[in-house]
Amino acid sequence: MNTVYIVGAGPGDPDLITVKGMDLVKRADILIYAGSLVEPELVSCSDANIKLNSWGMQLEEILDAIETGVKAGKLVVRLHSGDPSLYGAIVEQIAELEKRGILVEIIPGVSSLFSAAAALQTQLTLKGVADTLIITRPAGKTLKRDDIRELSRFGATMALFLGTEKIEDIISYVTYPPETPVAVVYHASWKDELIIKGTVADIVGKVRKAGVEKSALIIIGRVVDPKTSGYMRSVLYS
Repeated sequence: MNTVYIVGAGPGDPDLITVKGMDLVKRADILIYAGSLVEPELVSCSDANIKLNSWGMQLEEILDAIETGVKAGKLVVRLHSGDPSLYGAIVEQIAELEKRGILVEIIPGVSSLFSAAAALQTQLTLKGVADTLIITRPAGKTLKRDDIRELSRFGATMALFLGTEKIEDIISYVTYPPETPVAVVYHASWKDELIIKGTVADIVGKVRKAGVEKSALIIIGRVVDPKTSGYMRSVLYS
């Protein structure tokens, strides 16, 4: 059967890939991975004869490599960072691969969002504080308009991907009170992980002082600082 596996690599730490994902990575004949977004140590776990860094490759080049490998009877693994369902651009790959007679199996991964929450030792949803999580991103080269201002009015926990370089714009858009806690987590679960905490009022200056401009997640909301959030005890333990 002509099948390619799209595998979520997890947030960075090689130990945070799923068991099934690691098995496929190790057994792959051809490994196509997302460049600097995937920890090199994870790539080195693979015995693949061919390892292709997809950074800078056009979609057609990636599809051609997959098709050539799959139709030659090789085990081809396409390794995405985090979980492929979040900003992974997999639907367009699936659609084109189907035209070439290639089936796709997706192996979920641990999102950097969940790894960031673990690093902060908090919950993204917290009783009495926030029951809703909003995942979004700012406008940029591939998105003409965002809804950050409108979404922030719900007062929910907001997680923003691909936004650190635009943090000035993001913070100027949101309608959270100035004292609302904010965390920027760089390379969640990587060896060089960095957590920057502040508030809507001061986070921009702290992030710029730290020199963080990419590969970080922004989380806004009172869950960032659970000790001062006024959360309620869960009914599970009442």
